[in-house]
Amino acid sequence: MTERQIIFTAKYLGKIFAPYYLPIVGMIALFLFSYLSLLPVSYKAFVLILVYIFTVLLPTQLIRFYTNYNGWKPFHLKDKQRKVVPYIISIACYWLCSHLMYAMHIPHFMVSILAAALVIQIVCFLINIFWNISEHMAAIGGVTGALMAFAEMFVFNPVWWLCLLFIIAGVVGTSRMILRMHSLGQVTGGFIIGAICGLFAVNLI
Repeated sequence: MTERQIIFTAKYLGKIFAPYYLPIVGMIALFLFSYLSLLPVSYKAFVLILVYIFTVLLPTQLIRFYTNYNGWKPFHLKDKQRKVVPYIISIACYWLCSHLMYAMHIPHFMVSILAAALVIQIVCFLINIFWNISEHMAAIGGVTGALMAFAEMFVFNPVWWLCLLFIIAGVVGTSRMILRMHSLGQVTGGFIIGAICGLFAVNLI
């Protein structure tokens, strides 16, 4: 592969495994591998649409409007100060989604996924005040930690899924370093912190 193709692939991987998709991935996993698979298709579709609106569509559009208003490009958000408002927008959307799900008496395990994602967002926001941690890796780490927590709850063997997540984490982490968005320490730290947050948030909330 040429250097241009490698950079294009790295950018493409960053979009596919964007942090916003963490709650959606968690919901789909619950619908496939837990007793929640018995829920009506219409109900599962409603939950997925609700989560998509508040964790993907709404925050991305609001952040895009904010960055366009300021005339910023994506690389401008590497600056810690410029990332504050996008983080606040994302955290507010996640909190609102989890609050609505709780108010609608949606099953606890689904709400715990939103809570775990919200905790990861808050922790990343606080850490990024001092250190530019990788949100992409924190999201994948969060999925990994949540998977381990649900494996213990529902008593299933997560080894193959963990292997897949580790491969994805390695590929995404490498792509972030190729794009010079993060260092090896920031990538590794993001994954570890995300995994810890995901594991404890699902177990404790």
